[in-house]
Amino acid sequence: MVNKSKWDKTFLERLDVYYDELKWLYYELYQSDEQAFDYFIKMLYSYFKKRNKTLREMDEARIVVEDWFASNDMLGMLMYTDCFAGNLKGVRKHLDYIEECGVNYIHLMPLLESPEGKSDGGYAVSDFRKVEPSLGTMRDLAELSKDCHARGISVCLDFVMNHTSEEHEWAKRAKAGEKEYQDRYFFFDGWDIPSRYEETVPQVFPQTAPGNFTWCPEAGKVVMTSFYPYQWDLNYRNPVVFNDMTANMLYLCNQGVDIIRLDAVPYIWKELGTNCRNLPEVHTLVRIMRIAASIVCPGTLLLGEVVMEPSKVVPYFGTIDKPECHMLYNVTTMASTWHTVATRDVRLLKHQLGTVFSLPKQYVFLNYLRCHDDIGWGLDYDFLKQFGMEEVPHKRYLNDYLKGFWPGSDMRGELYNDDPRLGDARLCGTTASLSGIEAAEYEKDPDKLQRYIRLDLMLHAFLLTQSGIPVLYSGDEIGQLNDYTYHDDEHKREDSRYLHRGSLDWNNVEKRKKKGTREQLLFDGIRTLTKIRSSNRVFENAADTWLVETWNDHILGIGRYYKGEKLIALFNFGDNDEIAWINEIEEYTDLITGNSVEPKGVGVPAYGFLWLITHLK
Repeated sequence: MVNKSKWDKTFLERLDVYYDELKWLYYELYQSDEQAFDYFIKMLYSYFKKRNKTLREMDEARIVVEDWFASNDMLGMLMYTDCFAGNLKGVRKHLDYIEECGVNYIHLMPLLESPEGKSDGGYAVSDFRKVEPSLGTMRDLAELSKDCHARGISVCLDFVMNHTSEEHEWAKRAKAGEKEYQDRYFFFDGWDIPSRYEETVPQVFPQTAPGNFTWCPEAGKVVMTSFYPYQWDLNYRNPVVFNDMTANMLYLCNQGVDIIRLDAVPYIWKELGTNCRNLPEVHTLVRIMRIAASIVCPGTLLLGEVVMEPSKVVPYFGTIDKPECHMLYNVTTMASTWHTVATRDVRLLKHQLGTVFSLPKQYVFLNYLRCHDDIGWGLDYDFLKQFGMEEVPHKRYLNDYLKGFWPGSDMRGELYNDDPRLGDARLCGTTASLSGIEAAEYEKDPDKLQRYIRLDLMLHAFLLTQSGIPVLYSGDEIGQLNDYTYHDDEHKREDSRYLHRGSLDWNNVEKRKKKGTREQLLFDGIRTLTKIRSSNRVFENAADTWLVETWNDHILGIGRYYKGEKLIALFNFGDNDEIAWINEIEEYTDLITGNSVEPKGVGVPAYGFLWLITHLK
């Protein structure tokens, strides 16, 4: 038994709230391993004691306002440290620009130590307590977090919990034959059991990294590698793995990280005879991690990366009484948005949003147009079939249209992980290039450019209309275009996602100050939208939301209501001017122009939008 007689009162009070549940969950998962549980509790206390005074004060403030992260003034930005500013010190130097963008939440893409050429963009971590030297040090991360907090900016960091790099100390010792460390992974003497796993476990990257297992010649054994051969899956059946990985997470929290992004969380529990996805034990682990954070660093949030259909995503919120993740990605709405751009038909998007609008308001989604990853077409094909859209040919159409291979399309993207045999592929490209801006500038066509800038701004307005936290991908605020130079880099050319991971050109950023440039039109346009969002309560996460019938399959209508403010938002995904056949009884004002609008049969220009607001007594 753990002797807690001299422990801090605050820690003990927090522990007492969760202790019975925590012990029950831990014992159920790890067969009543008292020694492992006692170690876990002592580990939690050690990280509580290491948390500095400033972070503890922030914890206490956030306990008072539990939904501090769900207000209408939250705006995120996702960035690779090296692409944005070279290194962590460079990010600190550009905090004024981040504030100018209206951003108060930055997500720093993986920056922990990873082997060059075998990093998967930083997702093959060789040391969870060391920053990649080219990006800086752990001290630099702590100093950046401190500066961000002084400006009211939160910091998000990826926590790659499913696997380590084969260069991690644990993996090196496993290669050397140490059983203790082989037990932290999934090692097998031969291919019999791995072959049985392969019968039911899908492949993550069937073209670039087929299979789920790799032969390890140093150990003379087979090791599980669900993602890439150099990423070894961790065995969370071993309590030592869970204890040590939770300690690594808390270590990062103590550097001032506010949001921990749990990478690939559905994969972390493996069971022979299943698909090794979304198993019940995964939810137990996430719930325990939520409890651990609530005890040690309650100002910290968990963001779950669950890139799956809604029925698989929503359970990661847990329940209102037993919550798991604070936030989840709204990945299906993102994919449905680009489907709508390609089809100019809003029916699928309406169907998707109807599902989201029906969820409890306590659920907070991160909404985005683009991120570091590809666009996967995990759409509701059963719904689409009623309109004659079959999965394989429809995916081919979407990719052809957004690559610019379809007649009349000016979009510019590239395929990722193409599987011709299954007729499946995902898509890459920046928001601006997928909106037609790249093609318009190449053709030097000012009319096209104006048209596609309008589309880009409409998409951002739709992003900002959704409940939750809107997140910009760094560079989108100035319309950054695709970066084709990755084709010349031997470490990147096989991964087309680098198409939209190009470095931010600070000369182009300066163009935001020059009237009439693409950079200025988008920067000022998006900034105007974010200011309107933050100054109107109707955009609060707690607002009632519903679909507004426009009787036009090109125009999406969304209604919002909160404390006397009512918003009607209209988005024309069509490439012609259209009429939204609405018939509202109140008097409305256009939030962009300030003009009065009669909300009956409202005209919306091609790729345009309207935010109409009224104040009810």
